[in-house]
Amino acid sequence: MTGRIEIDLFSTLDGVMQAPGGPDEDRDGGFAFGGWQAPLEDPAIGAEVMAGIGRLDALLLGRRTYDIFAAYWPHHLDGPEGEIGQTFDAVPKYVASRGAPALDWRDSHLIGDDLAAQIAGLRERHREIHVIGSVEFARTLVAEGLFDRLNLWVYPIVLGAGKRLFPPDGPALAFDLLEPATSTPAGSVILHYGPTGRTPTTGDMTQPAA
Repeated sequence: MTGRIEIDLFSTLDGVMQAPGGPDEDRDGGFAFGGWQAPLEDPAIGAEVMAGIGRLDALLLGRRTYDIFAAYWPHHLDGPEGEIGQTFDAVPKYVASRGAPALDWRDSHLIGDDLAAQIAGLRERHREIHVIGSVEFARTLVAEGLFDRLNLWVYPIVLGAGKRLFPPDGPALAFDLLEPATSTPAGSVILHYGPTGRTPTTGDMTQPAA
């Protein structure tokens, strides 16, 4: 079995992915728009997110996102969010951290320093591993080509400052669009990309095509 690594990220139109869920989720850099996603309810995105949660059999998270999830989801196993809470509680959680945190949420595991080897091991043990949020960790996975599918849900707002998946000093990368892009009635765009292993090429628009 060779499992798939999927990265799930909510993004603004200008690529900001920091703290979509709440004001105190991530205030790094004095970020003033924590919780920007909350007023932008989009049932089409919600349905796709739930479908992905229904398929996953492991979570791979950065330390900050793990701490947020561990403080919240074990206490939401019933009610409207029970389906998400029960799934997250039941599956193994793998955490990328430079420290040695106490991982008290059940079936939580710290991954080691050799990220490529750790990802290869996860692929052998699981069918579909999802990285949710964790934008700084996701940046590393994308830069190193250690993923299979990048799921982007792009909302029609612009925030200016904030953490992005593709920093100005990041590597040049090319992607394949895995399925047609779709727009939602609420004005968002759903995109699914996969790595090509290639770098972008250049040309000259002033010259005739070969």
